[in-house]
Amino acid sequence: MLSSRDIRRGFIEFFQSRGHTYAPSVPVIPLGDPTLLFINAGMNQFKDVFLGMRTPAFTRAVNAQKCLRVSGKHNDLEEVGPSNRHHTFFEMLGNWSFGDYYKLEAIKWGWELVTEVWKFPKDRLYATVYTDDDEAFDIWKNETDINPAHISRHGKKDNFWEMGEIGPCGPCSEIHFDLGPDGCDKKGLDHQCEANGVCGRILEIWNLVFIQYNRDDQGVLHELPAKHVDTGAGLERISSVLQGGLNNYDSDLFQPLIAAIVDMSGVPYGDVKIPHRVISDHLRALAFAIADGALPSNEGRGYVLRRILRRAARFGHEIGLNKPFIHKLVPVLVDTMGDVYPEIREKHQHISLVVKNEEEGFSSTLERGLEIFQALALRAAEGIIPGEDAFKLYDTYGFPLDLTQLMAREKGLTVDTAGFETAMQNQRERARSQGKFTMGSLEKTAYTNLTDYTDKPAEQWQTFVGYDFEEFITEVVKYRVVNEYIEAALKDSPFYPESGGQTGDTGKIVFPGGETFTVEDTYLDEGSVRIVKITGDVKAFQSAAGRDNKVTSSVDSQRRMAIRRNHTATHLLQYALRKIIGSHIQQAGSLVHPDYLRFDYTHYQKPETETLFVVEKTVQEAVMANLPVTSEITTLEAARAKGAMALFGEKYGETVRMISTGDISRELCGGTHCRYSGDIGFFRITSETGVSAGVRRIEAVTGHKALDLLMKERADLERVREILHSHGSEVVEKLQKFAAEKKELEKEAEKLRKSGGGMDLPKILSEAEILDGAKIVTKIMTVSSMDELKDFGDVLRDNLKSGIGFIAAELEGKAAIVCVVTDDLIKKGVLAGKLVGKAAEAIGGKGGGRPHLATAGAKSAEKLEDALTAGKRAAIDSLRK
Repeated sequence: MLSSRDIRRGFIEFFQSRGHTYAPSVPVIPLGDPTLLFINAGMNQFKDVFLGMRTPAFTRAVNAQKCLRVSGKHNDLEEVGPSNRHHTFFEMLGNWSFGDYYKLEAIKWGWELVTEVWKFPKDRLYATVYTDDDEAFDIWKNETDINPAHISRHGKKDNFWEMGEIGPCGPCSEIHFDLGPDGCDKKGLDHQCEANGVCGRILEIWNLVFIQYNRDDQGVLHELPAKHVDTGAGLERISSVLQGGLNNYDSDLFQPLIAAIVDMSGVPYGDVKIPHRVISDHLRALAFAIADGALPSNEGRGYVLRRILRRAARFGHEIGLNKPFIHKLVPVLVDTMGDVYPEIREKHQHISLVVKNEEEGFSSTLERGLEIFQALALRAAEGIIPGEDAFKLYDTYGFPLDLTQLMAREKGLTVDTAGFETAMQNQRERARSQGKFTMGSLEKTAYTNLTDYTDKPAEQWQTFVGYDFEEFITEVVKYRVVNEYIEAALKDSPFYPESGGQTGDTGKIVFPGGETFTVEDTYLDEGSVRIVKITGDVKAFQSAAGRDNKVTSSVDSQRRMAIRRNHTATHLLQYALRKIIGSHIQQAGSLVHPDYLRFDYTHYQKPETETLFVVEKTVQEAVMANLPVTSEITTLEAARAKGAMALFGEKYGETVRMISTGDISRELCGGTHCRYSGDIGFFRITSETGVSAGVRRIEAVTGHKALDLLMKERADLERVREILHSHGSEVVEKLQKFAAEKKELEKEAEKLRKSGGGMDLPKILSEAEILDGAKIVTKIMTVSSMDELKDFGDVLRDNLKSGIGFIAAELEGKAAIVCVVTDDLIKKGVLAGKLVGKAAEAIGGKGGGRPHLATAGAKSAEKLEDALTAGKRAAIDSLRK
């Protein structure tokens, strides 16, 4: 029996032997494609080839691509579990021709691999073609030995592939396998088992797509000058069939995980099946997405992962797995697939930690949420759970809408999704209204064009020369007045615009007549034109530009050098974090400022202080090594091959700029950098904090700022030595001794306070007024807090035996009052809450509390005696009733 490893390897080797280049799987997090949350098909990494935007270095390719189908048009999440074939994560085997071979080779090779290598029985194989694709039909009939009766034609729904409503498209031909009578899931119903039929017996195992048309915006098909082949075979399906299973979960890709779930839960797979399927499938999706840089969160792809995890957790609850358990399955997955995809082996600890934290966060509300759902289900009118109630489950207990819908379906109910969306929108509106602010409108004049360059795209007339020059003679191409400043575009600009986290340059420009203006900032406008923000006399600028538009542009060199230090240090910081903490770390944002650097990174735990020291030392060692910092313009593929780090979500062209610091750091980056790492001088981390779930932030300084910080810390340490008189001894030991002594004194003070040590109880009790055997005490005290006053009240109450006590104090200019009543008087209806209220009313305050102890307050403490007098009067009245 062929294992999934054998099948995957055999597929790749088969096509490599036929001139195909192996293209490794790209991460499931798309790099530079904002249209996708996740890679959902093998063709995604070649989409720009099909769109004519890139010419690949090869014309034939083969790969096994990791895919997630959990969002957008391709969303199989709700099918996972009940379906034998749908998954959130799967592997797509594919072979590709970019204007090279076409239908003949694709069909013949597909038949050869299926029948000669994988040994599928020929009499159980079927082929489908598009309804008018005579070419493909004839190839199947004449060039293979398939049973002609097993070839059938089908319409657009089943056998025509489109990238979108507009763009490349074409007919497809599918290979199907007959699973036999046991594979039919419509048994007993009146239907015909057939390819593309309504039951699962004749199963599609491979789709051969022939991209020969381009559909225009009118829906008209046009023949492409170059025709392509794009095929896809799901590894899970192929494996299950070749291993004798009737569904994908019977394959060796799932069975180890299912066995582990059975061991954990004690519930056999055959008893329920769906929970085991959901958990094993969802773990795979979570692990590969997290390994490739995604993290659960409340938006975008992060929210998709959170939904997947919570769905798995809920199904675990069905089989008794009520405590976090999903993370414990990660080692099983690593054993199953880690040799093929080493990223999950390298990052298994990170994956486990992320999943565990998410599970723990959800498990605290899962039980209560399930109870609330059960109550909602019982009172659902007309079988519908109101949208407001579904939103409460989402907002309060973290239940995604699709999870609520799933549980509702299981009980024969539906959810008012329109009502849910209305509740969601109302919340958004409330959030927006609370966050609104007003800002004065900018008054902008139209651009004044000083050249005819602006008739052309910016890349044809504007050049950034700042990598090589900090002063450059150039032209003002156009400018406009914006309130009290000027926005201008220079032809050849040495000023770096704010981008990629690096702040924009400042400096000055000087006209031939000597008129000098300050450049306060540099940024990109909507058309990616570099714009400098200029301050100074607007009329003088207009006059000078009108005479001669040539200027000498000069960057603030000291500020630029500070930015360079911080930018190169940011690259070294990422290198150090990945080396010391783990290769799972990815950049999640950055700011390169002349005064400091900020680096956000993906990690689920706060690093230990000692770990941050090692990270800091690792950066400093790279600084001291004085490594050369070089830039290289290369292709995106070549940069990736050299291990260059790229920012997820960033759009990169085919040509990129790669910054290398020695051999330890390579990143795709357009910013300005030091020439040698030693130019950084000194590096110090100033803070490390959490930003959001799974994202942390480091701030640091370099150069003069780091040196200033070091000198200040040294001065502070010397001042501490002087205060502690620790000269000649270890300051840390002496400080620890002082801290321990302080802690002991605080404990003693607390004991003294709680025992009434600040009260002269005998004197206070001797001054009490006695009425019918009950003592009435009033006393103004000096305390530091209401808690201390309440502690004294407790001590007084314990010593009264029978009585009422009023103690008061001034706290920050305000009145604070405590009233206590003994238990025997409480039984007679004397209540501290009512008495303290009477005392507070006398000075314009309010109060209340429990029968034995109550508190009150007022804005002014000037009339505390009046409050105690009123309290005493109320006490006498209550005792005489």
